[in-house]
Amino acid sequence: MTAALPGQIGLDRRPLGQAWAGETARKALGLIVALWIFSGGFVIFEPSPYEVMFIIAFAVALMGGLKLHRDTLPLLFIVLAFTPFALISTFFMRYQPVLDGLIFNLVTIFLLITSYFAANFVAQSPFAHMRLIAKAYIAIALITSVVGVLAYVGVLPGEDVFLRFGRAKAFFNDPNVYGPFLILPAAIVLQRTLLGTGRTALWAGLAYLVIFVGVFVSFSRGAWGHLAASSLLVFAMVFFLEATAREKVRLLLVAIGGVMILAAAMAILLSIPVVAELFTHRFTLTQSYDTGELGRFGRIWYTLDLALNNPWGIGPLEYGYLRISEQPHNTYANVLLTYGWGGGLAYYVLVGWTLLVGGKTLLRPSPHRTLLIPVFATFVPMIMLSGIIDTDHWRHWFLVTGLVWGICAAYGAPSSTRRLLP
Repeated sequence: MTAALPGQIGLDRRPLGQAWAGETARKALGLIVALWIFSGGFVIFEPSPYEVMFIIAFAVALMGGLKLHRDTLPLLFIVLAFTPFALISTFFMRYQPVLDGLIFNLVTIFLLITSYFAANFVAQSPFAHMRLIAKAYIAIALITSVVGVLAYVGVLPGEDVFLRFGRAKAFFNDPNVYGPFLILPAAIVLQRTLLGTGRTALWAGLAYLVIFVGVFVSFSRGAWGHLAASSLLVFAMVFFLEATAREKVRLLLVAIGGVMILAAAMAILLSIPVVAELFTHRFTLTQSYDTGELGRFGRIWYTLDLALNNPWGIGPLEYGYLRISEQPHNTYANVLLTYGWGGGLAYYVLVGWTLLVGGKTLLRPSPHRTLLIPVFATFVPMIMLSGIIDTDHWRHWFLVTGLVWGICAAYGAPSSTRRLLP
């Protein structure tokens, strides 16, 4: 029997070739996923490298036999439920070609698939794969932060490429996307600063400072609030869920020292007149375009009324051709218009279910909890931010959502008893 087996393999070369291709794909998948995450920092044109790298990663994963975790099935069901409504809504467009709307909604479906892929990739090996994703994400976050800061202070000649309206955007089209993109890596390095020791904590603290300044020069109020909220959540969750009594004293000292350093950094930045002027202009709860009946907050009632009268939706970006030229800047209202009631409901289920799964899982002690803390601390303010800005095509929104599901799916998997920092 044992002698016949090699002979059988030799006679059937196709399975042998398939096995070799599968093994090669499995070895290459980690590198390709890292490049996919890294490419998320370059979205000046579309389709961006992020889309191209995901297609490659998805194909390699299929060749390598990426396992689908049972606990990520709700994500797949949401994609399947969302898709027909997203396709149907495009046929109710009146002011733009149906093909344009179809492409827009197919991009949304594509991003949902990236979320499902990320969930299963992480669930397969939570610590190793989260560490890989974190390394790639932190690397591109530091690069984009440095580029944004240098362009803002005039060291890089990037008025048209790296800046917009005097605000840093690095390799993005919009400062309001560039700033929030940096929050997850900021949360990860902050947790490393709090729980790490020696050089690990020091380098993580320096990385957080660089990203902090990068977010600051975006002058995005949403990004500022997001960073503040996520940082507070990381500290609170580490303090109350992970730290021992001795570590809590250290955490308080680190927090006090960190706040002083960040305050000093802001003081240096605000000593520059042009920075202080723009900061004063942006550091308000409302701008002129936020208030009034047709402002960002006032138009929500018009948007909801429009959505309730169009159960199949009006199609993507049709809103700008109606009474108000500005988009709703509220994702929860916009999804009803873009994808209809059915698509909007699927989106609400995605947000609510992810929040429920992540919150319940977080309360269970596990070595994997430190993988979940920075991701969930990013997710919660992110879905709150969706109430004042359109986030339904933010690539990192779907990535963060997928990471929550992936970590939760593998939460009970065997691991060492030590803390697992991403």
